[in-house]
Amino acid sequence: MRISNVIISVSLVGLALGLSPAESFDGTPEGATVAVPLTGPNSVPSPDIGRATPLAAVPVAPLGGGNARPATPFEAFRSGTQALRQGKTDQAVMDLEYAAEQGVPGAIWKLGRMYADGDGVKLNKARAYEYFRRLTSVHADDSAGTPNARFLANAFVTLGQYYLDGIPGTLKADPNVAREMFRYAASYFADPEAQYYLGQLYLSGKGAPKDAIQAARWLRLSANKGDHRAQALLGGMLFKGEQVSRQAALGLFWLIVAKDAAGPDEAWITDMYTSALAQANESERAMAHKYLEDWLKNRRE
Repeated sequence: MRISNVIISVSLVGLALGLSPAESFDGTPEGATVAVPLTGPNSVPSPDIGRATPLAAVPVAPLGGGNARPATPFEAFRSGTQALRQGKTDQAVMDLEYAAEQGVPGAIWKLGRMYADGDGVKLNKARAYEYFRRLTSVHADDSAGTPNARFLANAFVTLGQYYLDGIPGTLKADPNVAREMFRYAASYFADPEAQYYLGQLYLSGKGAPKDAIQAARWLRLSANKGDHRAQALLGGMLFKGEQVSRQAALGLFWLIVAKDAAGPDEAWITDMYTSALAQANESERAMAHKYLEDWLKNRRE
């Protein structure tokens, strides 16, 4: 399977993920294997995304400024990342663009992130989209165990976010394609951020059929890897027992962990924790703290 430069194929044939949740959300025995197919009757082919300006058509500044061109593309990549650390943004961009044009995955990803975040350059989602699209088009089927895997997983997640919201003048929002971007990174690369977003889609029913069981399973995979947003959503579901078996102590435990990792701009997590704590009885609180002790012990080992 390869994702072309014109059409990203989101029908991933023959790929499936076996999930074995530690808790049963739907009454199945603990330890039962749950298959999460990556294809099926609900899969939606990707639309033509050639509406965006091809990367090759975007002017790229040549190396200059009196600096000698690095001997190899990989040296240019190293030189560019070093220049970034030193605050030499112009030099960094020139070196990284040279390495990217020569096909160095890390350089393509780094430039995409710079334009996506406005890091040293003017924020430009359309430009970032082109870099991430190019990276995933060429390297989508690279092994999940290669050094490029983390770049690719993040690129798929960012593309999923762009398809979810759209990019004015460049990309029309398509939640169905967003779901497949998240699904690929969540399954093939086992990326916790992608698993969080995929669980969120199943929970909300946006870009995916509303399915609390599927949501809980994807969120749990992400939560176990430390994504505090997934921990909060999963904790809230379990504590309230909304469309899943109520496990108040376990839900409160996840909310405690999420609250400790939440940032100052994530008041929704703190609010969920505060509400659950106020509603929990003494037995549920005690069991939640026992879960927390075991969690911390396992992470130290």
